[in-house]
Amino acid sequence: MNEDYNSNDSGRPREECGIFAIYGHEEASRLAFFGLFALQHRGQESAGIVSSDGCQVWDHKGMGLASEVFREPTLQKLPGKLAIGHVRYSTTGSSVLSNAQPFLVHFGEEYYALAHNGNIINAQQLRQELENGGSIFQSTMDSEIIIHLMAPHLKNGLENALVAALSRVEGAYSIIMLTRNKIIAARDPRGFRPLALGKLNGSW
Repeated sequence: MNEDYNSNDSGRPREECGIFAIYGHEEASRLAFFGLFALQHRGQESAGIVSSDGCQVWDHKGMGLASEVFREPTLQKLPGKLAIGHVRYSTTGSSVLSNAQPFLVHFGEEYYALAHNGNIINAQQLRQELENGGSIFQSTMDSEIIIHLMAPHLKNGLENALVAALSRVEGAYSIIMLTRNKIIAARDPRGFRPLALGKLNGSW
């Protein structure tokens, strides 16, 4: 696995980001928080969770550690049986709230939330191509590029749109994505970034 190094951290390896998803659990956002807490070593700049109850989508993001961003009243405002979360250590983009993930957009009649760990090495080329085609970016994150690449293909279904987008992407990455009633995950073809699937009773 590739690792980034902080020159002010005595040469110790630094991880890039942590992502976590839970599907089919009554307390999905709470479990997502616990997952982010366990992954805190992978990123300390910001934390975010997006949840869904099948009809509506909620999100909360903030700068700092997961334990600072998510208190009990906040978790109670993230209902639903689906949730994805992210802790960030920036490799690209500024350390500001607008770059915190998961990245949530409303397109057509659906919401799409995406959390991403890794690097897209052809991000600058893709962003320029998309901007030349009329895309307007809300952040400096590589992750937003994937959403824009998916947009023309969403009429063919979420999975097909993500496959089409990732066929344009070069680099090492793991991705989780949430809609109102679905979570999907993907990783780069060589599997450089960690991504594991587990089961908790009837949940995933």
